[in-house]
Amino acid sequence: MALDHEKRKQISVRGIAGLGNVVEIKKSFNRHLHFTLVKDRNVATPRDYYFALAHTVRDHLVGRWIRTQQYYYEKDPKRIHYLSLEFYMGRTLQNTMINLGLQNACDEAIYQLGLDIEELEEIEEDAGLGNGGLGRLAACFLDSMASLGLAAYGYGIRYEFGIFNQKISDGWQVEEADDWLRYGNPWEKARPEYMLPVHFYGRVEQTAEGVKWVDTQVSLCTRHTRTHTPCDPRQNIRVDRHLSSKFFSHLISPNTFFLFNVGDYIEAVLDRNLAENISRVLYPNDNFFEGKELRLKQEYFVVAATLQDIIRRFKSSKFGCRDPVRTSFETFSEKVAIQLNDTHPALAIPELMRILVDLEKLDWDKAWEVTRQTCAYTNHTVLPEALERWPINLFEKLLPRHLQIIYEINHLHLQRIAAMFPGDNDRLRRMSLIEEGDPKRINMAHLCVVGSHAVNGVARIHSEIVKNTVFKDFYEVEPEKFQNKTNGITPRRWLLLCNPGLADLIAKKIGDDFLTDLFQLRKLLDFIDEDAFICDIANVKQENKQKFAAYLEKEYEVKINPESIFDIHVKRIHEYKRQLLNLVIQRYIFFFPHQYPTVDAVLSTQAAPGYHMAKMIIKLITAVGQVINNDPVVGDRLKVIYLENYRVSLAEKVIPAADLSEQISTAGTEASGTGNMKFMLNGALTIGTMDGANVEMAEEAGEENLFIFGMRVEDVDAMDKTGYNAREYYERLSELRQVIDQIQTGYFSPKEHELFKDVVNMLMNHDRFKVFADYEAYITCQDRVNELYKNPKEWTRTVIRNIAGSGKFSSDRTISEYARDIWGVEPSDVKIPPPNEPPVESRK
Repeated sequence: MALDHEKRKQISVRGIAGLGNVVEIKKSFNRHLHFTLVKDRNVATPRDYYFALAHTVRDHLVGRWIRTQQYYYEKDPKRIHYLSLEFYMGRTLQNTMINLGLQNACDEAIYQLGLDIEELEEIEEDAGLGNGGLGRLAACFLDSMASLGLAAYGYGIRYEFGIFNQKISDGWQVEEADDWLRYGNPWEKARPEYMLPVHFYGRVEQTAEGVKWVDTQVSLCTRHTRTHTPCDPRQNIRVDRHLSSKFFSHLISPNTFFLFNVGDYIEAVLDRNLAENISRVLYPNDNFFEGKELRLKQEYFVVAATLQDIIRRFKSSKFGCRDPVRTSFETFSEKVAIQLNDTHPALAIPELMRILVDLEKLDWDKAWEVTRQTCAYTNHTVLPEALERWPINLFEKLLPRHLQIIYEINHLHLQRIAAMFPGDNDRLRRMSLIEEGDPKRINMAHLCVVGSHAVNGVARIHSEIVKNTVFKDFYEVEPEKFQNKTNGITPRRWLLLCNPGLADLIAKKIGDDFLTDLFQLRKLLDFIDEDAFICDIANVKQENKQKFAAYLEKEYEVKINPESIFDIHVKRIHEYKRQLLNLVIQRYIFFFPHQYPTVDAVLSTQAAPGYHMAKMIIKLITAVGQVINNDPVVGDRLKVIYLENYRVSLAEKVIPAADLSEQISTAGTEASGTGNMKFMLNGALTIGTMDGANVEMAEEAGEENLFIFGMRVEDVDAMDKTGYNAREYYERLSELRQVIDQIQTGYFSPKEHELFKDVVNMLMNHDRFKVFADYEAYITCQDRVNELYKNPKEWTRTVIRNIAGSGKFSSDRTISEYARDIWGVEPSDVKIPPPNEPPVESRK
């Protein structure tokens, strides 16, 4: 079986630069190894080799990044600023080598030096600056913004500790700190010379010069810059754009120095530690709102630093000049677009108003017009528990001036609504930014809708739910504001990088343009009856399964049959994602193993540390797996495996090996999903409900080519009105009843019979997501899966139809729609030459 790095040299799309200057790569590698890293030590470690290679690759970025920034300052295009509290970047080395066209040269250089490049790639830590889909989507968007030639920047927090490392101990999740920076990060450039102040607490004064926010606690932050580089195989141009991500961190309070001077050392150190806590750790809950002061500090911290950077850049127009040359904000929204990735950066709206009104002295109406035309908001959830609602008393303490601004925004907003709907006080209550109660709370989603010129959902069905339920009143007032932008994934990482065998096969059939135009995959339908192509697709999948099986045996000491169905369910553990439905089905198969082909069910990803039910679900999965995997009657016909510490680098191994992708959330609860797209692109068939992007996937590939089951959104709505009775299904379905009884009576927990009583109680009495209602349809659909799998040729033809239908789900398409419909810019194909070539103008 060929190794991946051997395949890469055969893949036309990776051969952008041929072998390149292998000698130069080796010289640069040795220079970094001996002078930058090892220095006085006589022996280099494998980590030293990784850092030497990373610095060598980064050297190719620096000059191009400077050339790109110079081009932007000279042309002064409209700049896009993508604000997100999460960027789940994963590893950078391999992705950067591919996008720079250096993969082959580095492969050869490292081989000649007697090293294994794949071993060096495995040393890199995942940059886990996100919880799951939200952060991974942001990372894909950065890749596409760069590939589309947009003058765009991502802004987030450089958390010292990212998403926690998950360990499974006796079946229980245990969280450990993700100290991903302990060895340093070669992909960033710290800019401590440009410290930015961020203010907290204090009070508001009315003065003759206007409103002032005084007596604040000031913290200083440092900017860390990293670049994102696309490739363009069509032109043999290695780099056209570099997208800078600004990650803020390292907070210091100036008050600390005064305390040191007066001798209060302990208090000074504690003060500094409190300040630095802001960027210390990523909050691990992405589907639950936690109203903690530190979280609110993080949210304000990132928008305050970001807006200072944006306004500084807006005022400057000459490359390298930091002196303001623009004094009018009339054209601000023509030069600046701010995209709010969910409600976490919502404070950008009152913060921009504070800057424009208090500091730049614009009148309120003009400042509000500028703010609304600049900001746009992406909604990512319809779950009530995930929507941010901050207590007024916390706001008043931490951000008193912003509370005043939000009150004024709400006052003018309600005046307008009252004029449109006289006497409709219930509508005023529903549309208010301030929710009455004890305590009163600020509805951050309402703030985003009112303060933005565009609001979008992330899949068509989700956008319809947003318009018809979540923001129904707002949609009735401003229907033109609401849009849909179906999510996408970058094919560079999620096909070219993680599945080189499939990428090579596709390139041989249709050429390599599909990397920048994923709709080209439609051409694969021309070969759907070609036996040789069908066989090649099946062989690529089987080889990926063999590699993953070897990985499981090595890392988890579990031996599985590569000929079995690899049934994969990898999502954040949450009741609405219905891992319990999958688990019940595995237990059903356990009853009747000879009715089914061999199945290996792989479930994974983390539960939020404070989410009790999610942790109980993990414990139940591992307990069921322990029973099934050791049952002599079942033998090797069924294995249930829980992968600990699911992350981007593990996903890159799992997804290419999957046969079946579980996308089984209750209809109307998943905003979009992007894992479903990754599986589809890599040749897994989907078993799922008509939820999120599954609806559009079924349209693109043909619903008959997915295993669709269960209630639709309208069915769920109807059941909500009539009432869902879990006990009715429990009494009627004997197999289901047997599974639930076994869970309840301790069959899977013989040492603690009532261990899973909370899970059973939730399923029987408090299940908002109606697991039992879709049970029969799920069983029937699994039967369809098993029948098709018995016909390998027809299964593979269905796989080809899915790959061919995945073109819509490129993040390049998504970002092109954002650019044209929301940001008011066009993607650019202007090539900025590398530093060793003359500028475009001088070559004309």
